[in-house]
Amino acid sequence: MLYAIIVVYFCVLLLLGVLASRRVDSLSDYYLGGKRLGYWVAAFSARATGESAWLYLGLTGLGASVGLSALWVVVGEVLGVGAAWFLMAAPFKHATDRCGAITVPDYLVSRFASGDPSSDTTQRLRLVAAGALTLFVTIYVSAQIDATGQAFASFLDWNYFTGALVGFGIVVVYTFTGGFLAVAWSDLFQGLLMLVGLILLPLAAFAALEPGGLIAGLDATLLNPWGPGGATLPNLLTIVSYAAIGIGFLGSPQVFVRFMAIRDQTQIRTGRWVAIGFTLATDIGAVLSGLLGRALLVGADGDFAVTLGPSGERVLPVLVEHLFPPVVVGLFVAAVLAAIMSTIDSLLVVASSAVTRDVYQQTLHPDISGETLTGLSRRVTVTLALVALAVALSVAWLAPGRTIFWYVIFGWSGIAATFCPVIVLSLVWRRYNAQGALASMITGLVAVPFFKFLLPLAPGWGPLVARAEELAPSFLAALAAGVVATLASSRRGTEGSRR
Repeated sequence: MLYAIIVVYFCVLLLLGVLASRRVDSLSDYYLGGKRLGYWVAAFSARATGESAWLYLGLTGLGASVGLSALWVVVGEVLGVGAAWFLMAAPFKHATDRCGAITVPDYLVSRFASGDPSSDTTQRLRLVAAGALTLFVTIYVSAQIDATGQAFASFLDWNYFTGALVGFGIVVVYTFTGGFLAVAWSDLFQGLLMLVGLILLPLAAFAALEPGGLIAGLDATLLNPWGPGGATLPNLLTIVSYAAIGIGFLGSPQVFVRFMAIRDQTQIRTGRWVAIGFTLATDIGAVLSGLLGRALLVGADGDFAVTLGPSGERVLPVLVEHLFPPVVVGLFVAAVLAAIMSTIDSLLVVASSAVTRDVYQQTLHPDISGETLTGLSRRVTVTLALVALAVALSVAWLAPGRTIFWYVIFGWSGIAATFCPVIVLSLVWRRYNAQGALASMITGLVAVPFFKFLLPLAPGWGPLVARAEELAPSFLAALAAGVVATLASSRRGTEGSRR
């Protein structure tokens, strides 16, 4: 029965890909679904894309590992999602509709072109945006493929590599077939699975606990939202790293392309409440599932690492198998795969658009009509997926101690630090120019690996500051670089005109 449910789930995805393929007649259809999304599809697609394996396996594991302090992730995500939908979605939709943008780099070129979209500066802007998007999306997709292999291994005792290849094959087929529309429709279906699963699981876990079992089964430090020892500087920096995850919703292309594809402003106003509700329900459900799972499965005296793994990321599969019969376990396997695949498909379409539209068509062959590029888009999608698969399998071999949570967050941080400062400043600051945008993107691109890999090596204060992780400092550095470069280039222009 368990395998039958998984097969049905895969068949639904493939059917959605076939149905969506019948509505793909142009490059805009393939990458934006013809800008016809309603608020339910757009909101669920944006949220399912933004969550991924990190939600079901990573955030539940964090809840099991650190307890209530993981709720700072929820705070950050609600603030980020709220700011994106309430403050940024409407002006971004208006701006991209006005310039006819198909991709986020299209929007950036239009915003900073100054009347000449073929100028060296704007072409550099497009290439940097497309290159950064392709790089970090490939890393992000590889993290999701890695999580697919771990999910199959945890739930079904499959070989890791077999599971990764099976999940990879399914998502590539329906994305290749139906493009963005298949992705959006499947995200609605998969988002519903994610939502139901993360509402049901903590309720079932709580019901299974003996009276007083939560308090008796947990160390008191896990119930302190500030972490062990209270509001110390190291704990506050860790909280910054948790809450900063929400920054990625302020302009990451795989999320903001949903605002480009939504039908109209009315759908945005309604969809934002769906997005907030989804975020609260699924994120809180994930943290509580991890915490309750630890109390139920490990207790105060058990061996946490042996039962749930060193990072706690086995808590969800172990808890589900402990609480439910095989038929329900199958539904949870489908929900975990939904969380993973709803992100992989979206990322592949975004990365493919960067290569096909922004590099091949707009930069190398500007005379080619977009209607002739749908076939190339599909080939690029498959090629990027294969590269991501190779990265995932290499990381699995070279870094056996990796965690899903931070592997995914590194790719998320790279995309966010490169694009979110640019999108934010482009919408709120009229003086922001192409030189500032380039400075923001390049700074964000470089800052993420610097803060992730080099800063912790600094003697003395390095490891302490590194507890804030890479996203928050990289985002701030990119913001500052954009402001400084804009002011400096504007001053040079003013002085030159005076001469």
